[in-house]
Amino acid sequence: MSEPRWLITNALLVSDGRSFHADLRVRDGRIVRIERSLTATDDETVVDASGLWLLPGMIDSQVHFREPGLTHKGDLTSESRAAIAGGITSYMEMPNTRPPAVTIETLEAKYTRAAEVSAANYGFYLGATNDNLGEIRKLDPTRVPGLKVFMGASTGNMLVDNPETLDAIFREAPCTLITHCEDTPIIDANVAEARLRYGDDIPVELHPELRSREACIKSTRLAIELAQRHGSSLHVLHISSADELALFEPGPIEHKRITAETCVHFLHFDSRDYLRRGNFIKCNPAIKHAADREAIVRALAEGRLDVLATDHAPHTLKEKSQHYAAAPSGLPLVQHALQCALERVFDGDFPITTLVERFAHAAAKRYRIQDRGFLREGGFADLVLVDPNRVQQVRREDTLSRCGWSPFEGETFRSSIHSTFVNGRRVWHNGGFDQTPRAMRLEFASA
Repeated sequence: MSEPRWLITNALLVSDGRSFHADLRVRDGRIVRIERSLTATDDETVVDASGLWLLPGMIDSQVHFREPGLTHKGDLTSESRAAIAGGITSYMEMPNTRPPAVTIETLEAKYTRAAEVSAANYGFYLGATNDNLGEIRKLDPTRVPGLKVFMGASTGNMLVDNPETLDAIFREAPCTLITHCEDTPIIDANVAEARLRYGDDIPVELHPELRSREACIKSTRLAIELAQRHGSSLHVLHISSADELALFEPGPIEHKRITAETCVHFLHFDSRDYLRRGNFIKCNPAIKHAADREAIVRALAEGRLDVLATDHAPHTLKEKSQHYAAAPSGLPLVQHALQCALERVFDGDFPITTLVERFAHAAAKRYRIQDRGFLREGGFADLVLVDPNRVQQVRREDTLSRCGWSPFEGETFRSSIHSTFVNGRRVWHNGGFDQTPRAMRLEFASA
């Protein structure tokens, strides 16, 4: 079967720091022409995108799609389809599955599975442990986005808390280190004190005090100190507090060796929302206070925070409905992440060009992803058409993640995802799946 040929006309294109009206032509899965006015040929399908924004497909650099081992929550098929419905065309998935991806063999098994079932383009991190330095040394940096280091509480054997091991990892890792930074002893002490007072009935509103800003900043400082000592390439995930922001420099991501990310839920929720959302916004690190949210939005606008991601992490309704201490942390986010972030554009916190820089361009630059993340001739046609004038209310019955719920339920976003193209195929269109996807393994340039 020949690949579909597209001509998208009359759209407002957003890429490379500017927005402009133009037409865009797709051939053989790639963008072949961008011009003010193109004439359709007989063999192509014309999409009149008048009134729509045409963006590069978003690249989500932090997801947990739960396969293998936790597929009652989600899997590579269900979660990648939810991502596409949300305008995310590429993702990079974390290693804390069962078994965890802490060897080259288990890592490649995930790539093999994704080639069979993923609807969006994919990459997978290798995970660090206290005892897999040999595997880390063998890692080919062109085959993975980076090495994930849990410097805070994690599942199973993936908490790296041995100081000598941490030092060796930062010294010897052949690729960018991706860190979850929370200090476990501080958290454990906070939780123990809360249990003495409340037993198992700890109020969920205490979550940002238990997973405290002090725990975040202590661990983040340690990661930065190690990276500076060894000249490591470091990317700190999901910054959640205003206190951490001073540790990072504003400016273009291209000139940095130490970078930082935040997530869409930290732009949207704050501690006041625990009263109405409860465990359904419980995540690690914790959503904190309104002043933190406001500072994070400003830092994203100025480039002190470089990358926007989701940390999509589904759990079932039954799991989330337990009491606070038993309910797992994590939110399903990919399906509405772009719409959530666009709310900050509509509110005037930053322009659409900044959002595209943080949610598409920056991930492509930081992880050296080839031919994706931009609207450029020659690049892969990973595209999302956004309708900025069609509102959408989030309803549980429309959720595509296997977990079957969304933290945004009942909210109305001021935009909707009109269409999503993956490698030149229109996979999502007007609220439904349009074509069989042809996802690809992400390719990473050498450092």
